[in-house]
Amino acid sequence: APATKMAALSGSGAPWRRGWLPALQFVRRGSKAVTRHWKAMHFQRQKLMAVTEYLAPRPAIPPRCLAPRKETLEEDNGYVQLLRRQVEEVFRDNRMIAVCQYNSMPGEDVVLMRHYLRKHNIEVKFVLNEIVRPVLSQSKYKNLLPLFVARNILLVSREAKAKEMLRVLKGVPQINLLGACIDDTILSRQGVENFAKLPLLEAAQGQTVGALALLPSQTSSLLQRGSAHLTALLDQHIHQLQAGETGSPAEPAPAQSSGTH
Repeated sequence: APATKMAALSGSGAPWRRGWLPALQFVRRGSKAVTRHWKAMHFQRQKLMAVTEYLAPRPAIPPRCLAPRKETLEEDNGYVQLLRRQVEEVFRDNRMIAVCQYNSMPGEDVVLMRHYLRKHNIEVKFVLNEIVRPVLSQSKYKNLLPLFVARNILLVSREAKAKEMLRVLKGVPQINLLGACIDDTILSRQGVENFAKLPLLEAAQGQTVGALALLPSQTSSLLQRGSAHLTALLDQHIHQLQAGETGSPAEPAPAQSSGTH
């Protein structure tokens, strides 16, 4: 009886038995087992692959004999041409063009720097390397190209105001002077500092004129010294002869200056 009862409970006809699923299922996750490893190719197969490798046929005409392809030059738009024309005018109309490296700084400091530079007739020009480099490569200022590698600005003036420019830049550490072109002469930073120590053009011209005038005056004095000395001796001799004829002692003739000490 108990066996019959258990069989009846566990029979396939029980509805609760047919819909039962396990509450916990084990699912294997992760990488699969590696079944293939790298193996070196057999040397006979390597020979076969080398023999059967495809070799492209050589062209009938060598490439150096072919006509070169004509490169199509892209025309710049009008705005780029305008910017390049402005750069050409800057290098043509100004005596001093200083190239400086520009680091980020507040806008108020930029306005203040431009104000101090404008007092000395020095203008600040913000330029792009894409605009400046093509212009310089076709001009006599091509040696300035190595300076245009980062963000740069130009300090330009119609006069050589190197001393005033250095005085203003000394208080602006964000602006580093790289080089300059003054009177068609390319100078490094040290060259600009040496140029600023030179005297003014008017003073240098006055010193040169004074030095040139001193040499002719000394030469003229040396040439006149012999004739003046000879004239003084002849006058003394004449006075002695006249004194001998009259019998009175000869008075010494006044000494004549030779023009030099």
